Amino acid sequence: MNLTSKRKSLKKVYEPIGVLLARTRITPNIITVISVIIGVLAALAFFHEKPLTGAILVFMSGFFDLLDGVVAREKDRASKFGAVFDWLADKFVDGFLLFFIGITYSTPYLTAIAITTSMLHTFIKPVAYAEIGFSNRQKGKIEDPLEGVGFFGRPETLLTIIIFGIFEHFKILGGLEFGFVLITALTTLSLLQRIVYLYIKYNKDYE
Repeated sequence: MNLTSKRKSLKKVYEPIGVLLARTRITPNIITVISVIIGVLAALAFFHEKPLTGAILVFMSGFFDLLDGVVAREKDRASKFGAVFDWLADKFVDGFLLFFIGITYSTPYLTAIAITTSMLHTFIKPVAYAEIGFSNRQKGKIEDPLEGVGFFGRPETLLTIIIFGIFEHFKILGGLEFGFVLITALTTLSLLQRIVYLYIKYNKDYE
């Protein structure tokens, strides 16, 4: 699926809102914090077995997460700290969501696997930047070969949570119990895809 590779197409939908926000006094980091707060509220909604509310809040959190980058570029306030903060904020929200959904609708073992593979799937990229040297940037964003490798990352995870949160509310297709298994399996396979890609392309001694 890899929605990240479709970022340029999706940007046409949310960028105009980011441009409008950039005209206010709100800063990119504040938008990131708002995204985190809404994401934590979403996790708590799932924990209290309110999946429809959780699904709506996940959508809102993800939407705000898209806007912080637009505002940063429009205000010419992209910073190294902002880039790091955004990554950490994303994984903080992901960890909360997967943990509370997992302990509410799945098993502790599957929850541990889901959180671990999700974190590895994301943080394999900065390790690759450091060890292999992907460092080119365009408007503050790193462009690298791993961007298009791995078919199930954060956007797909959030979308799946939203869909199966709605399914849970209406008791369709096993709801979040099945959705969580799906997220865990696809994230693990996508992580393996990235590892195999790096192995095939970079399994050689340092020069």
